[in-house]
Amino acid sequence: MDFAVARRKMVHSQIRTSEVTDPAVVEAMTAVPRELFVPLANRAFAYVDEDLAVGKGRYLIEPVVLARLLQLAELQSTDNVLVVGAGLGYSAAVAARLVQSVVALESDAAVADQAVRILAEVAPGKVSVVVGDLKSGWPAKSPYDAIIVDGAVSALPVSFKPQLADGGRLVCIVRDGPVGRATLVTRAGDSYGSRQEFDAMTPILPGFEKQPKFVF
Repeated sequence: MDFAVARRKMVHSQIRTSEVTDPAVVEAMTAVPRELFVPLANRAFAYVDEDLAVGKGRYLIEPVVLARLLQLAELQSTDNVLVVGAGLGYSAAVAARLVQSVVALESDAAVADQAVRILAEVAPGKVSVVVGDLKSGWPAKSPYDAIIVDGAVSALPVSFKPQLADGGRLVCIVRDGPVGRATLVTRAGDSYGSRQEFDAMTPILPGFEKQPKFVF
């Protein structure tokens, strides 16, 4: 299979036709070899227009959803970015082509080790992979100009907002039901605003499921 051809077709048929107009985002999606972040047995499916399971509850989220989230974040070349639930590192690698530095937070040490190996080839020197609790974020390297949640959450953890820089943006899919909504949170001083942009059926990150309510 010619993955370069498949990647160009993905960008032409999925990304460019879905309101992704930022040329930097289009270039980044064209440049990063998505197949390297997929288990070998499933690489033929690397460029399908759906969420792709890569093991241990992690997914490569649908290409167009990632592209639209990156566009929504309005990433700049000087930005310091946190990717939460980074998995094998694909979203971090794409973001790394748009910004100065990326912290890729993953809770599973074995998955993080795989990400380190792949990112050393794809985005050398641009991404720091760290292991920790996803809901806590990674305050050690905050504040962040942007935070990208690499999967859906039933609700945003309160710990994320204070880790944004003044003027920072947080993008994620908030999913409290069958369909989620892409959400942008912005910080201005001590105030935060949010708005919803588009629907997505992105799988929820492990640990971010809706908690059951107990009735007595």
